[in-house]
Amino acid sequence: MTDQALPLEGKVALVTGGSRGLGREMVLAFARAGADTVIVSRKIDSCEKLAAEVVETTGRRALPVACHVGDWDALDGLVERTYAEFGRIDILVNNAGMSPLYDSLGNISEALWDKVFDVNLKSAFRLTTLVAPRMVAAGGGTVINISSIASERPTTVDLPYAAAKAGLNILTKGFAQEYGPTVRINAIMAGPFLTDISKSWDMDVVAERFHALPLERAGNPDEIVGAALYLAGPGSTFTTGAIIPVDGGRTAMR
Repeated sequence: MTDQALPLEGKVALVTGGSRGLGREMVLAFARAGADTVIVSRKIDSCEKLAAEVVETTGRRALPVACHVGDWDALDGLVERTYAEFGRIDILVNNAGMSPLYDSLGNISEALWDKVFDVNLKSAFRLTTLVAPRMVAAGGGTVINISSIASERPTTVDLPYAAAKAGLNILTKGFAQEYGPTVRINAIMAGPFLTDISKSWDMDVVAERFHALPLERAGNPDEIVGAALYLAGPGSTFTTGAIIPVDGGRTAMR
């Protein structure tokens, strides 16, 4: 029986975009729950710094890996390195994302469009198709896709990102059918969170939007943890193909 104090004891979790923001909080939460972690981002220094913190504060193993997840071929190496180090992946979190600014829809370049879809959608497709079959062969696992409320409530300032995240919702439902019953695939549809990216927001503009939410604020990064631990752990064994909003109530707004 799983130790409820350490519900992820003996598990290995790979988190893309894992060195900062929501990814960082999930890495720390998984480690505190007993999992060894693979911390993936493009900047190895940030990965190494968080890995050292994980080891120091939790005693769990942490593997820092620099990888551009938008590069299809680079993902094979990421998966192989993880299996060489740990021999397994039990939890895959497709968290890496980006939403570059642009001045108008008509001025969006093909390069920007491709970059957004590569990081937000293509990476999740490729990593899942590499990892989920191995999970099936090992007897089980769980994949968590970090989507966005923009996938249901797009605006003109984030339309490529919203389209990519809408595609991620579809992948979540399709993969749940493909890799069930032993592997569960779910998504967290995140609302506005006060990560380092939010420092570039015009707070005078967004404060009014936050006030319109039922909770009247944006989320703190650690408020993603409850949903992530639920989907990663033994309490969600009858949950798959779900897209769970963690958005301050934006989906409840008209």
